[in-house]
Formats: sequence, structure tokens, C-alpha cells
Amino acid sequence: MRPLIAMILFLITNLAFLGSGTAQAQQAGQETVWIQIEAHPSLREAQDRAQIYSNALADVNGFSLGGSWYGILLGPYTREDAERVLQVYRSERQIPRDAFIARSSNLRQQFWPVGANVLNRGAVTAPAPTAQTDVAVPEPADETPAQARRSERALTADERKDLQIALQAAGFYTAAIDGSFGRGTRASMSTWQGANGFEQTGILTTAQRKILMDQYNAPLISVGMQLVTDPQAGIRMQMPVGEVAFSHYEPPFAHYKSNGSLGVRTLLISQPGDQATLFGLYDILQTLEIVPLVGDRERKSDRFTIEGRGDGIVSYTEASLKNGEIKGFTLIWPAGDEARRARVLAAMKSSFTRTDGVLDPAAGADAEQRIDLVSGLQIRKPRLSRSGFFVDSRGAVVTTAEAVRSCTRITLNNDFQAELAAEDSASGLAVLRPVQPLAPIEIAGLRTSSPRLQSEIAVAGYSYEGVLGAPTLTFGRLEDLRGLGGEAGVARLALAAQPGDAGGPVLDASGAVLGVLAPAKEGAQQLPQGVSFAADAESLRSLLEQAGVRAQDQLDGNALSPDAMTRLATGMTVLVSCWD
Repeated sequence: MRPLIAMILFLITNLAFLGSGTAQAQQAGQETVWIQIEAHPSLREAQDRAQIYSNALADVNGFSLGGSWYGILLGPYTREDAERVLQVYRSERQIPRDAFIARSSNLRQQFWPVGANVLNRGAVTAPAPTAQTDVAVPEPADETPAQARRSERALTADERKDLQIALQAAGFYTAAIDGSFGRGTRASMSTWQGANGFEQTGILTTAQRKILMDQYNAPLISVGMQLVTDPQAGIRMQMPVGEVAFSHYEPPFAHYKSNGSLGVRTLLISQPGDQATLFGLYDILQTLEIVPLVGDRERKSDRFTIEGRGDGIVSYTEASLKNGEIKGFTLIWPAGDEARRARVLAAMKSSFTRTDGVLDPAAGADAEQRIDLVSGLQIRKPRLSRSGFFVDSRGAVVTTAEAVRSCTRITLNNDFQAELAAEDSASGLAVLRPVQPLAPIEIAGLRTSSPRLQSEIAVAGYSYEGVLGAPTLTFGRLEDLRGLGGEAGVARLALAAQPGDAGGPVLDASGAVLGVLAPAKEGAQQLPQGVSFAADAESLRSLLEQAGVRAQDQLDGNALSPDAMTRLATGMTVLVSCWD
């Protein structure tokens, strides 16, 4: 017996165990899910298909999906069990390859097994009348092979290719999509018929073709894909209307908010403009939360695409410039549902059509305005921002190690990417190198002699983590050249620092750096207000040698004027940001 078949039999014979595990998962607060394998617009057809699956599998259920559609599902399972069962059944072609994991919240009344009501949402036993008709129309009997071949001849070239695509998606066909039903296509049709409980003639009947296409389109059906025309945006395209609904216009976007359980969102992009406008939009989009940092980007002279993956979502954006108008769309989809997302995205891309009209850039003036919003979309924020300062002519930066731990991306002043060059856990310092060399306005000079106690000092830093757009100076005094416990390498300051100041340079009156401000220690005893600490210049010099950075020394000098101190601090101090 093949290992995969043995595993299937194990799963079937241990269905009661899986059900028990699901009950335990529900009690533990874990997510209960299902595997959706087909969807049909006819209840009778869905019941017939559920019966066929039930002859081979022991965990078949059927539920109304809304909108006169009926789904056939396996389960319920914990998500971990569902992923394992999905892999096994797909591998053995027990279910279509495009089957996917669905949530209980998407399901309504149960129709299979007849009379069952496992979700306590009611049961369906007969086709329900609709507003259009009160009489159920009997479905035609299936065709003979000769009749099937005659009906097949009426198919268009695109319809024949669609059948090959559906067979390919289900894992039955591997040859070219050419619309020609040769030996390979006939063999795949025969295999599909056998896997679905039909006589293996190699010629699909009209009903079988419909079942195959319904299987293939189940991911689209599950989210209510429908052609939508937005006359104000001047765009017509297929959209998942079961998951999104129009919200409002805020140029250059038409916002379609989440209206279902998946958390899907879409944006239509529509604005007049030229190439500069297109390139500006490309840059702005990448500052938004809906476009995670990781993913492919491509920009050409008249179009761009952006993909972002992270923070639990996958987003795709495309836009193009034509006749002075920029139009496109964004699809934001939850991570972990890739097969369905890919089908929906392909349908949206292939159906995207420009129509007359474009959003007025001046509209939406009464919309909420905040510095962290762009046209109603949240600007991406770093997980943490702290201060740092330049220590060589190529843009190496010293900061606090707290600012750069477990970062997907590190930036300097939001615009320049940097990499960790060295870190010292004892002093709590880190050295960064910019990916592209920078030319700092000012470079820190390290003090070569011990500073005098009670002398005036200043810390340059982004006190409010970049909100003010420039560093500020906070003044204080040098209280001691050791820590509270007599530790060497630490200076104690009388200075009221903010969290964003950590990593900033501690300057004496001449502008020489005598240390690096340390972050407040979380969970430590509460110290009096205005007590801060800094790693001293010798600790900093030692780390720079380890990183291969030659420190610039500064001898004792005359006190700087306030304006000169501000210019020096502004030129050397950097906003260091850690991004997820």
C-alpha cells in the first residue's frame, strides 16, 4: 500500500479522533476550519456531488455559502490538521488541487449530511424558491458520449482552453494550453472523470464540464467575484464583492473596505498626471502600512507594480499612465491564503478596463487630516526609533543596541538603509554602516581627556522619535564618571532625557563627544527624575576599533556658542529606525 493512501485511510478511520481534537481546539480557543472542495449554484447538484464524495471520504459536509451557492467541505479540523489533510488528499487526487481552507464564519445552513446541523445554523433539505421562480426546474439527464462530442463541437476556442486550464489547475493535465483536445487532453479528462465518480469516456458531457469549471472557479465563487463599474474612478473590473464594499472616495483612491470575514481590502487608483506624478505615487505607496517592506517592485517609464509581504498581509498594486491619466488598483489579502488570492488577483488583472472619468484631485478636502495619513491610508511606522550620530566620513553611525535588535530593516533618517556592523552587549552600543556611502555634514570627535565633574553637557537626539523632523538639544550636568554601583565605562548625568534621545551623542561645551546616552532600563528600580546614564568615550572607541572604524579625536577646546552647538549637533545626529 502506498504511504499516502495509507495516510488517507488512517485519517478516514480516525475521523472521530479528529472531531475530538477539534472540540478540544474549540475549548482551547484555537481556530476551527474546513476544506472547501467544490461550490455549485444548484442545491440538487451540490447534494449529488456530496454523495459522490461521501462514497470515498468519511468527513464530507455541505453548507449554503450565500448568494444561492452551495459548498462541499471536509472537516471540521484544527488548522494544523486541515493543512495535513489538504496536502494528502491533493497528492492522491481525492480532491481538486485548488481546494482551500475556509472558516466556519463563511458557512450558513447545512445541507449535507441530510438533516445535520453541526454549526447550529439550520439545515436545508430541498432547493429553496427564489424571487425569480417558485418552481424548481428539473436538470437535464446527462449526455451519451456521442451527444457529449456534439455539444463539445459548439465550444469556442477560449472555452476549450478554459477546460484545459481547469484540468491543469486540478493536477490532471500538464501539456500546452492550446484548445486542441488531443490524446493528452482526452487522457486527462478520463482521469478526472474517474476521480470524480464518472464513467471514464475521455469526453466530458455538458454537466461534467460545468462541474469541472465550478471546481476550478470555487475560489472565485467563495468571495463573490463580480464585474464592478466605478464611473467616478473610470474603472471596470472583477472584484470580490462578497468580501469588499465601496466606502468612500479620497483621491487618488476609491476605498473599498472589508465586508467579510477574511479582511480583504481593495483600492482603485485614479488621478490625472504625468510621469512625475506616476513616480511620486510609486514612492508614496511604499511608505504606507498596506505595502509591507518585503516584496518585488518594478517601475517602468509608464507603469509600476509593487508587491508587499509581511505583518500578516500580502498586497499587490499596479498602476499605469495613459493619455494623461493614472489608473490602477491595490488588493490587500490576508497571508496564508495564497491559492485563492492568486486566482482572485489574476481575475482582477485580466478584467481591468479603463472607462471614461477620473477622480478629481481636489475632492475630499473635508476628509480627516493627520500627519500619519495619506488619502485615508495609514503611513507605515517603525517599530522603534532612537538617535545615533556619524563617526566617519562614509556615514558609519553609532547608536544604542536597543534600536537595532530583531529588525527586518534599519534606516537612517527614514531614507537610507543601514546594516549592523558591530554590537557590544556590555556597553549597549551598536555600529551601523549605510548600504550606500553617505557624506555627513558633521562627524563626531571623541574627547581624549576625562571631563570635569559638574561640567555642562548636552545630549543631541530625536526626543520624540522623529515627530519634530530635527534633533533637539537637552542640557544637563556631568554628575559622575562611574555608575551607581561604581561601574567603570559609565557616566551618570543630571539630565531629563526622552526615550527617543537614547543613542544620541553626549557633548561637552566644546562639542566633543564624551559618551553615548543609554536607554532607560525597563523593570529596574525607579530612579529620581532627571537621572540618566551614558556609555563613555573609551567604550565607544573600543567598539569602533572592533568594527574597523577609525575614530576622530577632539582635543579640549573653547566653548561653542549656542548657534554653533546647534549646527554641530544637527549635522552629526541621525534618526535610527527599526522596521518590522
